[in-house]
Amino acid sequence: MSAVRWPCPLTLFHSTKLNNVHCASQPALKLDMESHYSKISKHSHRIKKKRKIVYEEEQKALTLEQCNVSSSKQFKSTSYQRHTNHRTKRDSNSSHFYRKWSYSDCDSSAFRDKLVLVSYNILAVENASKHPHLYLEVPFKYMEWDHRRAAICKELTQYDPSILCFQAIDRFSDLHDALQQDGFKGVLKARTGDAQDGCAIFWKDERFKLLHEENIEFQSFGLRNNVAQFCVLKMNDDQLNSDPALSMSTSLVVGNIHVLFNPNRGDIKLGQIRLFLEKAHRLSEEWGGIPVVLAGDYNSVPQLDILQHDRKRICGQIETPLRHNSLFKQPFRQKRLQYGWNDEELKLAAGSEKVTCLQHSLKLHSAYLGVPGNIVTRDDVGEPWATSCHSKFLGTVDYIWHSEHLIPVRVLETLPRNALENIGGLPSKNWGSDHLALVCEFAVANFKTPV
Repeated sequence: MSAVRWPCPLTLFHSTKLNNVHCASQPALKLDMESHYSKISKHSHRIKKKRKIVYEEEQKALTLEQCNVSSSKQFKSTSYQRHTNHRTKRDSNSSHFYRKWSYSDCDSSAFRDKLVLVSYNILAVENASKHPHLYLEVPFKYMEWDHRRAAICKELTQYDPSILCFQAIDRFSDLHDALQQDGFKGVLKARTGDAQDGCAIFWKDERFKLLHEENIEFQSFGLRNNVAQFCVLKMNDDQLNSDPALSMSTSLVVGNIHVLFNPNRGDIKLGQIRLFLEKAHRLSEEWGGIPVVLAGDYNSVPQLDILQHDRKRICGQIETPLRHNSLFKQPFRQKRLQYGWNDEELKLAAGSEKVTCLQHSLKLHSAYLGVPGNIVTRDDVGEPWATSCHSKFLGTVDYIWHSEHLIPVRVLETLPRNALENIGGLPSKNWGSDHLALVCEFAVANFKTPV
């Protein structure tokens, strides 16, 4: 039976709360249950009313924005104002939490070429408007696209990036125009189906030349409407060593993916990642075994024997309130398989109903695992504690993977857990998405691309 090894082990978190009900008699139990469901009903009604207020608010704001009404930025309903009053004091007094760089122990001066890669799910405007319940604690002004775009662009300039990989982008022209002024070129691959967002790769034009572009439409494989994209980039000659005798042409495969979100379809998620890795390996081989770097929002855990895990829990995206600290203390332990695997689901996930352990041919490493971190921002494995934070989830779903010819020199640490809790969820004043950008500076090991 075939077996696969995913690039790196990732921690899966879970929190379970057991409620023991003791009663003296059946009538008392009935009364307790009636009271319990009454409370649930009232709570549900309040939540629905609150979501409706925010949703209507966002829809009106989007309509005004589309009509180019200048007063749209000042639009805020009385109901939403009441909801965000408790956040005002925290927003005005909270300090900006800076992200710090962590460095590896390698001697980067020994390497000729370096590049900085950023992977960033920037939160599509359409996605934010369709799921307002995820951002009820976020002041409305921080959800506006104009604010988020400015915050994202300001953030990116601090990293001096060479390559940008965006996920969940549905305002490509806005970012393209802004990045073009900074010397970037980019390509977009939109999702199939009705969704408006997609993936985009940008590169510094003075540093790289696009040799080849390729995409995956997972719908063609029965794996939903998500997409992945690849660019083969070659470093321009003026970036190489000035000594002609030492000059070598450096090329690499850059892959970018946004995996299906649905927490109940682990088979679809794994199938998308499987095809993504297969194509990355094929492109690397076609171009002479060149280095590979893969970025994205994977929405899943990459090292699994899938038959040992519940199909609906395989991704690890368990809804947990932002301030539920046990999220970081109790590792998930599979007790029994409530949702098993049939042949069709195994084929979607692994490519064959006879394969139960997934593996790939690429020798990949996690960029963040390659640079030592600390317990403030890293888990027990070495990955960030959290790359995504909203009212229903706080955890890691974003990764940068690379082949052995790319050596991490430094990575940008994510925010500490207490900082995310203090912010109250993303986006915020300084961070333009509900995800945090992953940033890694790579050194390119001496590698000559065949002519």
